[in-house]
Amino acid sequence: MAKRSAGAPSASRRRVALPLASASAAVPAGDFSEWLRSTRGAREQQRDVDVPCGECTACCRSSLFIHIGPDEHDTLAHIDRALLFPAPGAPPGHVLMGYDRQGRCPMLSASGCSIYEHRPRTCRDFDCRAVAATGLALDEAQRAIAEQARRWRFEHPTSQAEREHAAVSAAATFLLERGPALLPGALPSHPLQLALLAIRVYHVFASESGDDGERPSDAELARAVLTAMSQRQESAAAPAARATSVKRAATALT
Repeated sequence: MAKRSAGAPSASRRRVALPLASASAAVPAGDFSEWLRSTRGAREQQRDVDVPCGECTACCRSSLFIHIGPDEHDTLAHIDRALLFPAPGAPPGHVLMGYDRQGRCPMLSASGCSIYEHRPRTCRDFDCRAVAATGLALDEAQRAIAEQARRWRFEHPTSQAEREHAAVSAAATFLLERGPALLPGALPSHPLQLALLAIRVYHVFASESGDDGERPSDAELARAVLTAMSQRQESAAAPAARATSVKRAATALT
């Protein structure tokens, strides 16, 4: 089984945005506010995310590099070391697991994940509903995830749920369209990571008005995003170059 490394040719970066699935094909995603609190709490506390995957293995077939931390001893004991390589820019001990020529995780078998009870933390807290929540387009290599994400349907039983969903969407749009210019090098480039960041900093966009009743400027929003990012590290394996870029962006915006 071939393994793609960080230096191997990447899959097409063409983005794919799919329309919502028909009502008959829709899958309930739950109350948006409840889901938002649950997914944020799970990531902050590093606990499993409860995702009703069913038989879906889209994330296992989407050319994704899987990060595994040095403290994940049980996971590392169940994966052939030949399938792992050092995570670029990360501290020693952090590794990545690649994928085969079909974009499949090497741990995926005909019956599903072959190490499910020992799977990496990255897999345990992955939730493709984040894609549905933000509306971000994914790379062509992640079409299977996009196909699943278009089926999710959130409920908005309260005005708070509607406001929170709008804030998450606004955060994702800002990070995608304005982030690269305002925060060069400080943001993740992969849309899946960008979706997770939007969920983390959505509260910055919870109101369109500032303290004086006017909409905050892009620079003010960027500073608020940097503050939210600095309050909790994106990952223990966040590249040092990105951490440096965050500091530089913060200095430039002061």
